Amino acid sequence: MSDHPSPPRLIDVAEAAGVSLATASRALNDSTGVSATLAAHVKAVAAQVGYVPNSHARALAGGQAAIVGLIVHDVGDPYFGEIARGVLRETEKRGYMALISQTQRDPHAELSRIRSLRAHRVNAIVLAGSGYIGTAAEADIAAEVRSFTAAGGRVAVIGRHHLPVDAVLPDNVNGGVTIMKHLLGLGHRRIGVVAGPANLTTVEDRLSGLRAAASSVLDWSAVPVIHGDFTREGGASSAARLLRRDPGLTAVVALNDPMAVGALSWLLNSGRRVPSDVSVAGFDDIPVAADVHPGLTTVRLPMVAMGAQALELVLKPPASRPRRRRTGHELVPRASTAPPRRPAAVARTP
Repeated sequence: MSDHPSPPRLIDVAEAAGVSLATASRALNDSTGVSATLAAHVKAVAAQVGYVPNSHARALAGGQAAIVGLIVHDVGDPYFGEIARGVLRETEKRGYMALISQTQRDPHAELSRIRSLRAHRVNAIVLAGSGYIGTAAEADIAAEVRSFTAAGGRVAVIGRHHLPVDAVLPDNVNGGVTIMKHLLGLGHRRIGVVAGPANLTTVEDRLSGLRAAASSVLDWSAVPVIHGDFTREGGASSAARLLRRDPGLTAVVALNDPMAVGALSWLLNSGRRVPSDVSVAGFDDIPVAADVHPGLTTVRLPMVAMGAQALELVLKPPASRPRRRRTGHELVPRASTAPPRRPAAVARTP
């Protein structure tokens, strides 16, 4: 016989609280039919006796799973860290746990993570990160999501246009317009772009915003665009290639802040002054953007709120049509951008 006492059961909570088993269950699961006062009493008793709900048993009984799966591209990317913060803030409020995994921007890994979460009986998944351009794996992901939702699962996405589920859509195109107009308004006409991987729809959207804003002023075909990893190291190496290709550039815009920080570091280490010689702008407004020197001009997206919105959507019953929540954006000018020190090259004649 074991010397260890068995863990408290739901019936123990019910007896200690002086309520029925059904009432105790409803109170602990925040179900209807129980007053707020009684629910608080039952929860206090449960905490006192050390009761921990058996989420697996709840799932087998047909109840709502207590775990939400969160799939991100890169847990080391502050953009996804802020989104995860928003998701976790809401799961904690609602009594859920989040199971987080990453894909390193590999669509095959993304498909594998979705299938793994399904195998673990998770019935709510938040998929955060860009979609992919022209890959068969994207079609496989869409098919897996349709299969999952047809079986009663719930999915919400952040930054994905084409999956047939609820979505939170960051303002990527308009943000690109805003940051390009900022640089053009300062007088820059020799502008280069440090972009992320070319197969991501987020990169395509942000580039389309830059292009739309520049089209009446610059010959876009003459604007150099260098693709690299969406990381600090990717930004540094892409900036090096960009400036070696066109050393006369007066401004560099990176399509996320880690790349912008890498570009800024490379420019300073190569002897260029920012913004006196070259202005640098980013995208997202991750926390470190305000702390680097000089402070990074960037486009702010409400990343924490995006995570919270996605969690709210995924825990709602499905609607007749997928819901779309579009974010705003905000230009955050800091010390890394200024008017060009020397006269700009002549722009394209109309």
